[in-house]
Amino acid sequence: MAAYDGPAAWVRLAGTPGVGRETARKLLAAFGLPENIFSASRRSLCEVVSERIAASLAAEPSTELHGLIERTLEWMAQPGNSMVTLADADYPSLLLNIPDPPLLFYAKGNCALLHALSVAIVGSRNATAQGVQNAEKFAASLSTAGLHTVSGMALGIDGAAHRGSLQMFTGGHGGGSTVAVIGTGIDIVYPARHRELAHAIAEHGCIVSEYALGTPALAANFPRRNRIISGLARGTLVVEAAVHSGSLITARTAIEQGREVFAIPGSIHSPLAKGCHQLIRQGAKLVESAQDILEELTPFLAHAPAPAAAAADAPAADEHPLLAAMGYDPVDADTLAARSGFDLAALGAHMLDLELEGLVEVLPGNTYRRLH
Repeated sequence: MAAYDGPAAWVRLAGTPGVGRETARKLLAAFGLPENIFSASRRSLCEVVSERIAASLAAEPSTELHGLIERTLEWMAQPGNSMVTLADADYPSLLLNIPDPPLLFYAKGNCALLHALSVAIVGSRNATAQGVQNAEKFAASLSTAGLHTVSGMALGIDGAAHRGSLQMFTGGHGGGSTVAVIGTGIDIVYPARHRELAHAIAEHGCIVSEYALGTPALAANFPRRNRIISGLARGTLVVEAAVHSGSLITARTAIEQGREVFAIPGSIHSPLAKGCHQLIRQGAKLVESAQDILEELTPFLAHAPAPAAAAADAPAADEHPLLAAMGYDPVDADTLAARSGFDLAALGAHMLDLELEGLVEVLPGNTYRRLH
């Protein structure tokens, strides 16, 4: 049998057919390091696992698994790349204490961030403009206070949270950077349009994955990685979420892990606010600014400067009259015309100007929503 030790033995254990996370932990508890598992007798293995799994462990690795081991060792030899296992002293303590910690994970970038005080920020992939803005502002404010953000590098809220942290961190405005926990192999960028963002996170933050190199974007893997997103953070902020969404899975895992859960309320008419409202009814803390989060995390903060407001600024006294007439719920053109006294032609022209200024967004059905 080929000799494997160190990282190679861990990759072999994770890739052995029939060996999942729970089985791997049972084997490690019984035999210690993976190399001890592979040198154990078939009889000893059968005392811990089934005959079928014992046979898989005793067999020579397949050509495919051998190739994966070789590629992983080559990947680890590159600057900034590392693998962290349950046996390592630098395994993040917060993650180690969740009910189902990953057997091992791959990291690209600054692994020290995995031990720092962080807040997970998650939400819809199909976020509204206001949701994206909220995620960026909250992440930026938390960064200014010295906190790092953790998210999943998905489109929408996740990407906005990463960008908000990076803008402050790389601009020299704050001490907090960002961690991306992805649902593919760490050598794959998904979604592809986040390639530039992924490179920036690898340079200034850290990318983490528990999946083997080359693992494609499989739907089942994304909900599983959510326990790592919440597991690395002291609290999870849900910005926008439908009632049935991956963001609520992350919130539930945070609750199971004994972590704080925060939610931003929204319009009662917005489907993307319903998940947040459900969390608030179930006990999540309603937040309107980053300060609301910092208040809950005070025991973990040595020195936290007052963050910039993450909620929308108070309206200026000379704001456009249409903004005052809109309120913050979506409103259709006819209703807005009746409220404001503008005819539809003038209304359309003014709303176009406000949209270009980033003050409103146009929704389906010729409706508008105020952003500031």
